[in-house]
Amino acid sequence: EDAKKTKTSLRYNDDFRRRIELIQDFEFPTSSGRVKTSPDGQYVAATGTYAPQIRLYETSQLSMKFSRNFDCEVVQFQFLSDDFRKLVFLLADRTVEFHAQFGKYYRTRIPKFGRDMTYHSNSCDLYIAGSSDEIWRVNLDQGRYMQPLQSKSPGINCCVLNPAVDMLAFGGEDGRVECWDPRSKENVGSISVVQSLSKHLAGETTLPEVSAIGFDSDGLLMGVGTSTGHILLYDVRYPAPLLVKDHQYGLPIKNITFHPSTKHILSADSKIVKVWDKVQGRPFTNVEAQADINDICLVGDSGLILVAQEQPRVGSFFIPALGPAPKWCSFLDNITEELEEEKQTSVYDDYKFVTRDELQQLGCAHLIGTNLLRAYMHGFFMDMRLYNRVKSVAEPFAYETYRKSKIQQKLEEQRANRITIKKKLPKVNKDLAQQLNSSEQTSKNVKSAGKLLEDSRFGALFENPDFQIDEHSDYYKLINPNKQLAKKFDKVSDDEQEEEQEEASPQDKDR
Repeated sequence: EDAKKTKTSLRYNDDFRRRIELIQDFEFPTSSGRVKTSPDGQYVAATGTYAPQIRLYETSQLSMKFSRNFDCEVVQFQFLSDDFRKLVFLLADRTVEFHAQFGKYYRTRIPKFGRDMTYHSNSCDLYIAGSSDEIWRVNLDQGRYMQPLQSKSPGINCCVLNPAVDMLAFGGEDGRVECWDPRSKENVGSISVVQSLSKHLAGETTLPEVSAIGFDSDGLLMGVGTSTGHILLYDVRYPAPLLVKDHQYGLPIKNITFHPSTKHILSADSKIVKVWDKVQGRPFTNVEAQADINDICLVGDSGLILVAQEQPRVGSFFIPALGPAPKWCSFLDNITEELEEEKQTSVYDDYKFVTRDELQQLGCAHLIGTNLLRAYMHGFFMDMRLYNRVKSVAEPFAYETYRKSKIQQKLEEQRANRITIKKKLPKVNKDLAQQLNSSEQTSKNVKSAGKLLEDSRFGALFENPDFQIDEHSDYYKLINPNKQLAKKFDKVSDDEQEEEQEEASPQDKDR
């Protein structure tokens, strides 16, 4: 995504090269809405936009099997069989579509807009709930609508089947959870969430709605999520909640999933996925997505979580402490084991290492022994923000000097990268030619000195031996007295170096 925006290659991007693509093309053009796994665990289905479509992925191949488009967005979908051969989709235009292996099989409409649906395989009844007090029932064996269930709530937001107890639970707009028996088609009980949250909703003007429901694998525990960001944990045999969990964001709960092999619950709103203990409510870990979350799916009893979110790519998060990886991506366990074996040194990126002398220069020696300094080796770690403040007070012009040194350093680097032309010195009057080249480079005013070497009028001065300057003549010594003194000093220094070398090695002299 970043490469498409910036039009840059990610070949040399280390973060991108270390990234793991769990399933190929596990993304949508704009965003994803729902994600589920088939009952046999061999397929992963996800819906998204735009255009509204479903993409089915085969886990054995880790790639997409097919893609189908719809006329409008998908609100909810269900697997009617163990694999992908029978699917049902609830669309946003009051349409229910049935798909077979070859594609769309049948299409029907419901009286009002639907919000959720569930399938009861024992009676072949499809229950559809929406913005009405009626819960529509479609019998797929007879192929016709049956008498709807009459709810006491003005509208139903969610419906879930408890497979262990064979009971249907419906969450209403008025904060009521109704439980129905699919065999007798009777209401067997109801719970009011408003009464249980009266202590936690001080100052709230709107009543909470039930936005999500989830059941444990044994069928005795029921989690109820509200529009205010609270989760209530019930025992189906007792009307009072065993535990009340607050997401602290005040956003509606999107999904509640019980982990089948551990004592943890996964709850998600549009900002975060929280994993917590169902006995005491202690937090286990949190998963924060880069975009708003629409739906989550726990893959079997593993530690892999699939997240449908408001971005093109469908998120996949693996938590090894929650469970092993699924069989079709068992390589994740090997990767996590390799990461555990690697020794990673802790690096304090937000801290500055200072010695005791530097603390005295900054006037912060009195901070030794406080929580503001962390002793390490021969110095201390100081918070970078505190260091910048103290540095600006102790040395107010430090930034200016640093800026000037950086500018000078960049200028020197630019000069070093320049292409320099090496000029060959002539054989005649070699010292004069070298003097002219050095004067041209050092002095900006002397621009015509170096041109003497290129001027044809003075070409014989550096080519004809007759024009060789005699430095030993009296006239030359009178004109250039400083040069003669410099040569004398150079000669004296050379003689002194020779004497020091002879004194340092007297054995060589005897030999």
